[in-house]
Amino acid sequence: MAGKFEIFKDKKGEFRFRLKAGNGQIILASEGYKQKASAKNGIESVRKNSQDDSKFERKETKAGNFRFNLLAGNKQVIGTSESYKSASSRDNGVASVAKNAPDAPVDDQTVA
Repeated sequence: MAGKFEIFKDKKGEFRFRLKAGNGQIILASEGYKQKASAKNGIESVRKNSQDDSKFERKETKAGNFRFNLLAGNKQVIGTSESYKSASSRDNGVASVAKNAPDAPVDDQTVA
């Protein structure tokens, strides 16, 4: 099963998107947006920027876990990963975003 983007509304009523891998695991999550169009623009930015490894900001947390951010050309964070226990797991997450994002369909869960 291939990955997919999901657009949904959070508890505050803001639009968010997440990229799920083929196994259903969330590999990238966005910030909240006031407009659905902004969330859709964020997805397009993920599709484009995920193909440039230099746009992935790899981090280690104070607790010793690992995560990454995907950055746009203006250095704004487009999406953030979950927390991983090892750098290699984080790097696998980066590879999964790069692999899944370009062709992933969008499942808009805000449509009734």
